[in-house]
Amino acid sequence: MDNRFLAGAASRRSFLSGALAGAAAFTSASLIPGLAAAESDNIRSLSFRSLHTGEEVTATYLRNGVVEADGLQQLNHVLRDWRSGEVWEMDRGLLDLLYALRRKMDSDAPFELISGYRSPKTNAGLAAKSKGVAKRSLHMRGMAVDVRLPERDLKALHQAALALKGGGVGLYTKSGFIHLDTGRVRRWGA
Repeated sequence: MDNRFLAGAASRRSFLSGALAGAAAFTSASLIPGLAAAESDNIRSLSFRSLHTGEEVTATYLRNGVVEADGLQQLNHVLRDWRSGEVWEMDRGLLDLLYALRRKMDSDAPFELISGYRSPKTNAGLAAKSKGVAKRSLHMRGMAVDVRLPERDLKALHQAALALKGGGVGLYTKSGFIHLDTGRVRRWGA
């Protein structure tokens, strides 16, 4: 857990809020414009199928405004760096963004997960092989995922993610996925 303190102030805040999650109300929903209509939801759950490990998980991470620690742990595990096995506490705003995206796409299907958290070592190795991997990727801070919804059109998924205005959204048509992060609002890809 010491590595959480190396990623900067945002991760420290995330870590500290996580430590208090059992007693505190979850408030990040108001930070995501596209989630405003869903703020009254009593239960927030996500489903993933990792394309690299074959793992599938459906977990509730929020119930009645309170973080569900077990569900959050399950999501963090499936979103881990599958190359190194390193688990990281994913940004809860990212989880809310994914939740809002699934609602916007009117889907109960699991997201197919290409990449969640990446350790700095993994990211450096990928960046050395590809111009498409950012050297300071938000994947290394638990603030980004690469996903798709198998029964939904990729371009429609991309447009829905852009409409949420919750961070960066990239479209990787040839590879068949979108990138979604909780950094500044921006877009790329075709």
